[in-house]
Amino acid sequence: MSLDYTPLVSLVDECDSFVLTSHTRADCDAIGSQLGMLYALEARGKRCRIVNADAPPAHIRFLDAEGRVEVLGESASVADAHAADAHLILDTSAWGQLGEMADVFRDTPARRLVLDHHQSSDDLGATMLKDPAAEATGRLVLGAIDALGVELTEKMAVPLFTAIATDTGWFRFPSVSPATFTAIARLVAAGVRPAAIFQRLYDRNTAARVRLHGRVMESLRLEVDGRFAVGTATLGDFDQTGADQADTEDVVNRLLSVEGVEVAALFAAMEPGLTKVSLRSRTAVDVRPVAEHFGGGGHAKAAGVRYRGSVDEARAAVLAVVAKQLAAG
Repeated sequence: MSLDYTPLVSLVDECDSFVLTSHTRADCDAIGSQLGMLYALEARGKRCRIVNADAPPAHIRFLDAEGRVEVLGESASVADAHAADAHLILDTSAWGQLGEMADVFRDTPARRLVLDHHQSSDDLGATMLKDPAAEATGRLVLGAIDALGVELTEKMAVPLFTAIATDTGWFRFPSVSPATFTAIARLVAAGVRPAAIFQRLYDRNTAARVRLHGRVMESLRLEVDGRFAVGTATLGDFDQTGADQADTEDVVNRLLSVEGVEVAALFAAMEPGLTKVSLRSRTAVDVRPVAEHFGGGGHAKAAGVRYRGSVDEARAAVLAVVAKQLAAG
């Protein structure tokens, strides 16, 4: 990676207090990056808080054993956030993904810096440190730790390992490079136990999660001559299985595993009139423009959007755009 961390180092040298935030419905890369950065900043003697628009999903809360992730409007207020010298936004560059924290940052008197690996980007009025070639924001935080001259500890390494492992599909996505494993080796040397983390993430599924995944797989439809796999999770599916939004994680990759499928999409109802669309590609087809067409974003192989409309409306609209992408590809 060729990211120049000089603006971040200068910000840390010049500021004493920081608020870190990330996108709503945070995943392991978001939470892991925040925790890794928080512990690094505290090693430099800085006062730090993590403040997000919502709480971490239940299945990844083990990463935050100390309870450092605070929720706006609960343990942290707008005034608390504005009192910081600087705000760090991790793992997103989009206003729409910040939830209620977006208004906090629009009005803040603090200095702002973004550290992110997504290609899509809004003007957040911040110094932007972005590397779309990075496999995870957690990897960028590891680079920041080096730039800050901080010793890598187990407390930093565990969340950063989890960030990188999950955002690479446990090292099976095309974003993985030899440098990925060099970074992972450092994290393991610092005390990470990969088997224990894998077990916490994937071998402790609730019955509700398993049932929801079954519903999604039963909903499978193959479109565009079998090249596009579509799955749905309706509000009824969530109600009847007892699952929540976090339980949809990774199921889109199971749709992508169907023989002959090049692009997969999961349409998950979030509330009446709002659908979360997760897009994946395993060929040269770029799904980021599909997401951007509807106001979302992401990467060439993994992107997403919150579509204002029902699951059926979202499916019809996205199918039309994906069909054009497949025809062009």
